Amino acid sequence: MPGASLLEDPRAKPAVPRVAFIDDDEELRRANVQTLKLHGIAVDAHASARGALATINRDFDGVVVTDIRMPDIDGLQLFQRLRAIDPEIPVILITGHGDIAMAVQCMRDGAYDFLAKPYPPDRLVTAITHAAEKRHLVLENRRLREAAFAVEADEVPFIGTAPAMQRIKQTLRHIADADVDVLVEGETGTGKEVVATALHRLSRRRHHALVAINCGALPESVIESELFGHEAGAFTGAQKRRIGRIEHASGGTLFLDEIESMPLAVQVKLLRVLESRQITPLGSNEVRSLDLRVVAATKEDLGSPAIRAKFREDLFYRLNVVTIRIPPLRERREDIPLLLAHYLGHASRRFQRDIPDMPADIKRHLLTHDWPGNVRELAHFAERFVLGVLNTPAAALPEQESTPGTLPEKMERFEAQLIREALAAHQGDVRATLEALGIPRKTFYDKLQRHGIDRQDYTGAASLS
Repeated sequence: MPGASLLEDPRAKPAVPRVAFIDDDEELRRANVQTLKLHGIAVDAHASARGALATINRDFDGVVVTDIRMPDIDGLQLFQRLRAIDPEIPVILITGHGDIAMAVQCMRDGAYDFLAKPYPPDRLVTAITHAAEKRHLVLENRRLREAAFAVEADEVPFIGTAPAMQRIKQTLRHIADADVDVLVEGETGTGKEVVATALHRLSRRRHHALVAINCGALPESVIESELFGHEAGAFTGAQKRRIGRIEHASGGTLFLDEIESMPLAVQVKLLRVLESRQITPLGSNEVRSLDLRVVAATKEDLGSPAIRAKFREDLFYRLNVVTIRIPPLRERREDIPLLLAHYLGHASRRFQRDIPDMPADIKRHLLTHDWPGNVRELAHFAERFVLGVLNTPAAALPEQESTPGTLPEKMERFEAQLIREALAAHQGDVRATLEALGIPRKTFYDKLQRHGIDRQDYTGAASLS
């Protein structure tokens, strides 16, 4: 009926099966091509594997049918080269009686099917049709995953067109469904939790929990119980059984931030969990199985001699299967306009304020500023700019470090500045300040003490508007 195609899902099945048919025997090649075309199959015929390889890439949307016995590149060599291009391209091997053992081995290595000569034409047609349907599903799932990644990246947000960020996105796609633990390295504010969240949402574990733990925010006295759980009576004050955060993450992803802060004694137990995928709560003899991915994040170089005294080398090697390094913002300045536009829009919606016009001198300065607080610093600048907290364009610029000092010293001063500005913006209200800074309550009070900041100094501060 007219307009019916608007209601049909064009992705439900492949329109016309496509096959690359390779055989050096011209007579057999012509006969098979004719048979396949009569059954509505689109055929690209090739007399050699080399000619076929020139037309096949990772986006190839068909099936490869090849004879095993061919000059130059034989069917087995072609199969291995196709696996290097894309291991999910369906390959059907045509074999003589003496080649069946080789064909069976290729099946074990991932070939879709093999046909022993002589074979009925209907058998070839059926094998190609089924293989084409499988290939269609593979490519469609990839497209959906790409679309899902774009959506998730916007929600997370995971923004960046710099080459290093593109490589990170490619790595996340590649390892999303591989059950491998991941170590994320990056300076404070680069977005390590953003990467962990993107990886979780891309993976098959997306429908289960992402459990995030800041190891630096948990007191040493409670971190073991918090991570591993305990039975009632396991220690003084343990009145009820408690499931630990690690066990709670089973089925999903466990994100351990600031893992370099984890006490050595706890590192030993964590290593045992990573190796065995089993856990024993405090005060219990019961061993419980786990199914989870662990993503650990650090702002330190865990392999450096300076860190070895406080971080176990064997745990580092266990986590270091896949390492993702997030570059600081000063190393990907081309992403600053994109990130700024995103955070200005977010701040505008959050505070229900229009985005003021930005003077050209501020724009130029933003591109040359070193951003010691990285993306987090840029996000806070966007909020202050939208709120109009600072009165003059010059004052709206992020403070440049004219005083000497190492990068950690500069970051400490920047952190204190952010805390003071957040307290002033929210008139000393702790809950609102914690939400703005995105840190746990205990971490907030620890930082107040370390920086010598008195919250009472900001209570009742003048309104931002």
